[in-house]
Amino acid sequence: MTDATPTSVTHHKAFLIILDGWGITKDPAVSAISQAQSPVMNRLLRTCPHAKGSASGPDVGLPDGQFGNSEVGHLNIGAGRIVWQELSRIDQSIADGDFKRNPAIQNALSAAQTTGRLHVFGLLGDGGVHAHIHHLQAMLALANEHGIPHVYVHAFTDGRDTSPSSGAGFIGDLQSFISDKPNVKIATIIGRYYAMDRDKRWERTERAYRALMDGDGEVVTNDALQSTLQKRYAEGETDEFLSPILIGDHEANITQSRIQSGDPLVCINFRGDRARQLLKSFLAFDDVDFAGAQPLKHEGPIATFTAYDETFGSFVEVAYPPQQLTNTLGQVIAAQGLQQLRVAETEKYAHVTYFLNGGVEEPNRGEERLLIPSPKVATYDLQPEMSAIELTDTLVPKIESGAFDLVVLNYANPDMVGHTGNFDAAVKAIETVDTQLGRCLEAASVGGYRTLIIADHGNADVMIKPDGSPHTAHTTAKVPIILVEPSADGLYTSETSAEGSNQPKSNTFEASASEWTLRDGKLADIAPTLLDLMALDQPPEMTGHSLIGPRLESDE
Repeated sequence: MTDATPTSVTHHKAFLIILDGWGITKDPAVSAISQAQSPVMNRLLRTCPHAKGSASGPDVGLPDGQFGNSEVGHLNIGAGRIVWQELSRIDQSIADGDFKRNPAIQNALSAAQTTGRLHVFGLLGDGGVHAHIHHLQAMLALANEHGIPHVYVHAFTDGRDTSPSSGAGFIGDLQSFISDKPNVKIATIIGRYYAMDRDKRWERTERAYRALMDGDGEVVTNDALQSTLQKRYAEGETDEFLSPILIGDHEANITQSRIQSGDPLVCINFRGDRARQLLKSFLAFDDVDFAGAQPLKHEGPIATFTAYDETFGSFVEVAYPPQQLTNTLGQVIAAQGLQQLRVAETEKYAHVTYFLNGGVEEPNRGEERLLIPSPKVATYDLQPEMSAIELTDTLVPKIESGAFDLVVLNYANPDMVGHTGNFDAAVKAIETVDTQLGRCLEAASVGGYRTLIIADHGNADVMIKPDGSPHTAHTTAKVPIILVEPSADGLYTSETSAEGSNQPKSNTFEASASEWTLRDGKLADIAPTLLDLMALDQPPEMTGHSLIGPRLESDE
């Protein structure tokens, strides 16, 4: 809990808008952001104080050169300090030998020595967003050291935080790594689209579950695995969308390598949001909604590298429990007796709530949440607007009312559509967000909010790789930080618009003049900056710094 106490000083209202995946462009030719028509953002950058923020590498608690992601970004934003991420924690644990002594991992290995079987599963690749191949290799090496007779690897191919057809290379690396470990076998290959859904598309999760448990999928030999992957690629089926491949010489091999009820399981993913649904299936939670027979609860021990869901409780042993963060942004606002609102569509709802609150599921006192369902489409390039318009429609009256002291909004489009690699769709996503941003700022003027516009990481700023193929991963780009403040005359000189229009009242906005300046910084500086704008004290736990610079001298 926070130890901050309510202040008697008059505070200001603040509005934080997070444009997920909107990095600052270096090469306009490959940037959907540069190619899009974005009059609102262009006008803001001409007329409002703005700066650049670091959202990758050590500035957000990641290894040098590692791009950021939404989870990492929102944790740092809400914490107001650099939060060292699980990727770095586990890397260090492996390097110093603590990994081999980790109680959760040791318990799984001890159980496997009794049963003679161990299943290790998770995302395969070096994207570093949800998992890392180095962690998988460390786990397999340790299992080999313990002499587990049968170790089965169920690999989820990426193609989203890595190149779309890079999975064959990572599988080749894995094959080489286990070539001197005859007890370790690759048992299953399946795309993350199925194994790591987070949007309650249970039909996807069920397909992964049936492959792991029942052996539903295409059977190929280990020798034919690479040629099978190349054939899939040639047919347009990239890593993210690989339907299940089961590896074995005959049916008995496939049956032997499936997960059986008493088998110990280890999931190497260190990010929880895309691992929850599959784990819930193993635990037979009530909200699992399969079309076929509902799953039975797995009776063997389950270890996960990090905590995926508080409701898992004692059913799952966590190797690296979450760090306890106190005096996060939400806690400070709540301690002042103020009201806050968190707003997102489904894809980013956990980020503006759980992650922004430092990994705490429970809302703060006075914290309301507004969730708009994401569209039910196979991939978001089919509907690049996503639910941004509906989100804004619902939010605008709440902003205009001025009822909340702090509002945090996430627009998912630049990130989620950027991940598809579809350039034209990403351009449409940017244009959609730009239009809705204008509507939000008009409402903020009515409600009297100081608005800070930021991004949590890059993505749509690079859509094409040097070889001309689609770029689907995040980037290490700096992100924009823009301050927009209301004035007595309103934020914009706006003309009236049709009732119910989802367009701003005018596309010839004039942002009110600002006396503020902004300094460059990092995501850990956002919470201190917001508190500064709100005239609230920054707690000592927040080691970030306000980016508000000295006021400009008046010409009068």
